[in-house]
Amino acid sequence: MLGNSLASPLATLASVKCYHHSAADLVTYTNVLPLSLNSSSYHGVIGGVRMTRVSRNKWRVVCSTTQVETSSENPKTWEECKEALSCFDFSVEEKDKILGKAFGHVHSPYWTEERVKETPKVETLNQILEFLRGLGLSDEDLHKVMKKFPEVLGCSLEEEMKPNIGILENQWGITGKSLRNLLLRNPKVLGYNVDCKGDCMAQCTRCWVRF
Repeated sequence: MLGNSLASPLATLASVKCYHHSAADLVTYTNVLPLSLNSSSYHGVIGGVRMTRVSRNKWRVVCSTTQVETSSENPKTWEECKEALSCFDFSVEEKDKILGKAFGHVHSPYWTEERVKETPKVETLNQILEFLRGLGLSDEDLHKVMKKFPEVLGCSLEEEMKPNIGILENQWGITGKSLRNLLLRNPKVLGYNVDCKGDCMAQCTRCWVRF
């Protein structure tokens, strides 16, 4: 907290400008009248908001939630999908972030530039979760998978996940507990959809060469 020696109100905001970054939980405010602090860097709380002073006239507000631009056309559908994740013990912010990364509402390097914003469908979400449970993954396992690789919910079940599991089982002989352990260690294998065979196609995040 800010020291008691600071006068109240703690600061006055004038001509506030906000810069929202799609992949960060930071909002930067400029033109903030400086507090009477000698230090060039200061961490404190103003009006219940955590703030970091980065220069004399510049403060960084550290937000506790992730800004996710959800579809205004189907807010009910988004909430239904969040409800489908309730059994995995995620916070509200984590659910928004997982769905955001999976369906193009939050930038993710995994998709490069190919992912366009999409409204998730709870039916498709449940099909993916049931498929993964059928591979021997418990809800605790699925929590770890989605934490490590939230984009899994945006991968195609028929065109990517099922064929990839077939490759792992039939070509590599990876089944049962070995398959479960692999998915916990490297869940991105569920979304591989190219194999450059050493001749780079600039799609490294989704290439079998990483396997």
